[in-house]
Amino acid sequence: MVVVDPELSRRAASFDAVADVYAAVRPGYPQQLSDWLVPADARQVVDVGAGTGKFTATLVRPGRTVVAVDPSPQMLAQLRRSLPGVDARIGTAEAIGVPDGWADAVTVAQAWHWVDVPAACAEVARALRPGGQLGLIWNYRDERVGWVRELGIAMHADGDHYTGSIEAATPEVVAPFGRPEIRGHSWRQPHTRESLLDLVRSRSYFAVLDPWERETALADVISLLDTHPELAGRQSFELPYVTIAFRYTLGATSVHG
Repeated sequence: MVVVDPELSRRAASFDAVADVYAAVRPGYPQQLSDWLVPADARQVVDVGAGTGKFTATLVRPGRTVVAVDPSPQMLAQLRRSLPGVDARIGTAEAIGVPDGWADAVTVAQAWHWVDVPAACAEVARALRPGGQLGLIWNYRDERVGWVRELGIAMHADGDHYTGSIEAATPEVVAPFGRPEIRGHSWRQPHTRESLLDLVRSRSYFAVLDPWERETALADVISLLDTHPELAGRQSFELPYVTIAFRYTLGATSVHG
């Protein structure tokens, strides 16, 4: 993907070092939203920014060819181990690497903020057949819940949180795509104390912090786990998420669904 900002480039590269942790603790995605983003009759699908395959796994079904594209060899190595039937390739949203009009759908999970939007939209449109669909999806920590909001502060989070407005989360997407249809879904991911700390370690911003900043953030999260009334003394709990999906149809001027 085209990442012009040096800090974004450094953070994007940081995923190479945390691929195993990412695969172990990052949340998956609700199957019902994947099925909504990608029609059942889609036979050729590209998952861009596929990473370790968290969203790619929801796309696999009999009779469908799934191509997973990501710039990180380490992330794709994790994907190949878990999804050996998927064609995993080095690539980016700006250079997907499939023929013109090949894909019925292109998906991007938790990665559109890394792309050069005009270049990515042009490349996705090239890869899609007429009437094909672009699907974007994000998991957001549900910070309407008090302790989750405090967790975001403790982990020095820089985004990926939901405060109550689906429309406010709408990403930048340009022509030839119009307005998206939007759906959201609330759910919870089980965690232990250690898996939550690994979740913090898996974040791109965390990986590029100075060592003392990383230790401070982890200490703040541990303090929250030890002292918050809803968490203290518990070895397991559930982290609430809101997942929001955006569906764009090539050549259509869509409205909110």
